[in-house]
Amino acid sequence: MKEIDSTLIKRIRSIPDYPKKGIVFRDITPLLKDPIAFCSAIDAICDAVSGTDFDYVVGIEARGFLIGSVVAYKMHKGFVPLRKKGKLPFEKVTVEYQLEYGMEAVEMHKDAIEKGSRVLVVDDLLATGGTAKAANDIVRSLGGIVAGYAFLIELADLKGREKLSGNVFSILKF
Repeated sequence: MKEIDSTLIKRIRSIPDYPKKGIVFRDITPLLKDPIAFCSAIDAICDAVSGTDFDYVVGIEARGFLIGSVVAYKMHKGFVPLRKKGKLPFEKVTVEYQLEYGMEAVEMHKDAIEKGSRVLVVDDLLATGGTAKAANDIVRSLGGIVAGYAFLIELADLKGREKLSGNVFSILKF
């Protein structure tokens, strides 16, 4: 795994002071355009969560769509998008939450998951845990169960993992 980690880390671009001063943005677009690195990242996530029982992948907008939909495809699961407020056309549930640099809201269609369904929440990055916790809150409000969380990157110093209960998988730690 160390060899894979090293290869993938080289494909993550760090952009200082984005989206605001003091934040280092971890840009995964170089990894996404490298077919070997992208496949390795998806395979690593699928391997990490292989022992987790779930029905759906919930992908967090926007980069969580890119990773989560491929994980859902590879693991033969349904995919459910968690969108930014105002992007869904049907009846929805909304949760507001605190980001490390402001407030945000996410939404999911009310019929996206059935009561008792188990989901894996997927995103590119775990920072403070606010967005993933909001995903948990929406899933639970619809009667679902979060079976686990999977992230390509975890910013360990921000302790986002502490806001999440259950299995938390991350492939790369910064």
